[in-house]
Amino acid sequence: MSRPPTDQATDGATDKATEDPADRTTGQARDTPADLGELERLGRAIKQVQYRDHRAADGALQTVGVSLVQWDALRAIDRMPGASSHELAAAVFQSDQAFGTLAQRLMLRGLIERRPGRGRRVGFELTDDGGTVLADGRTVIAGVWERLFGGLSSGQREQLLELLTVLGADAG
Repeated sequence: MSRPPTDQATDGATDKATEDPADRTTGQARDTPADLGELERLGRAIKQVQYRDHRAADGALQTVGVSLVQWDALRAIDRMPGASSHELAAAVFQSDQAFGTLAQRLMLRGLIERRPGRGRRVGFELTDDGGTVLADGRTVIAGVWERLFGGLSSGQREQLLELLTVLGADAG
């Protein structure tokens, strides 16, 4: 039994997954969904800002002795008392396993302690040193974010936050 050519579907309809984007009769490019070029530029612009923010924040936080990932974990532990490791991992965009390794390192440095949680949960709490590092990091990060967002007016910052919040809610 022979297979049909890959550019034709067996029922005579075109196969959208393998179809050439140019119309075979006119040679003109077909419409792409929601102007893919604009969406690609938007995605790249967001990634560029994120990359710049992470590099600057990570470098600045070295002055207080932590990485951005470590400082973010301290921040999550501070704002989510009694949270499980799983909840904290999700809050800092880490897998459960990665967060477990991160928490172990923070405990070895004396920045956090394990605390009994509800039921079988194990929670975490900042030590005094962890609280100091978190506070010092906030001061350092404020300067990074001022440089990153300083070119925007207050209204533009509000608008950007609103738009990003809408996009983040859709990701849930």
